[in-house]
Amino acid sequence: MSRVRFTGHIGGFGTLAGIRLVVGMWEQSPFGRFSDVMVQTSDGVRTLLAPTTQVAEFISATYSFDEVVLGPVQTARTVDRVVIDNARLQAEFSVGAPAPLDRLLRLVPGFLATAPWWLRAIDPVASRLVPGVHTAGTAGNGRREFYGVRRARLITSVSGRFETTPLRGLAELSPPVEFGFSSAPPLPQLVSVTTTIDL
Repeated sequence: MSRVRFTGHIGGFGTLAGIRLVVGMWEQSPFGRFSDVMVQTSDGVRTLLAPTTQVAEFISATYSFDEVVLGPVQTARTVDRVVIDNARLQAEFSVGAPAPLDRLLRLVPGFLATAPWWLRAIDPVASRLVPGVHTAGTAGNGRREFYGVRRARLITSVSGRFETTPLRGLAELSPPVEFGFSSAPPLPQLVSVTTTIDL
């Protein structure tokens, strides 16, 4: 068994158009720095926007999609804003105050917050505190996955469009997205995270 880690940020949010998005911005990974976007429309179609074939193959072997679209996925992140630019998706969202669980997350030492054994142990509690969310579970092709979140901030607004559909504004991420064993939280937020995958 081999183990890989992805460290960066994930933004998860719903929109008034019924389009739900999970944006990954990875600073350290087996593929270097990159961004990807998982999109689920109101009719349930799941699309992966990925920058390279290598990234697309790895992600689609871990999660489930109806469509995979290759092409540049550019993200620009500042203290209070994230801009996403892709042939299918042009969007930006604002980031505000710490999320309700941020203070609790900060109490956990960094080395512990990302340890798979710890994430497996706290999963039952995490799934009760944040409906739809799991910190450990089984991904595609028998892979084991662990989400170690260290910080969380609220997403306060969103604008843009997916293909020809305006996003129309921010909404809760509800119903949960269906890419894998865990959704992003219903309350829109940007988290600092290390994702560990056992292949």
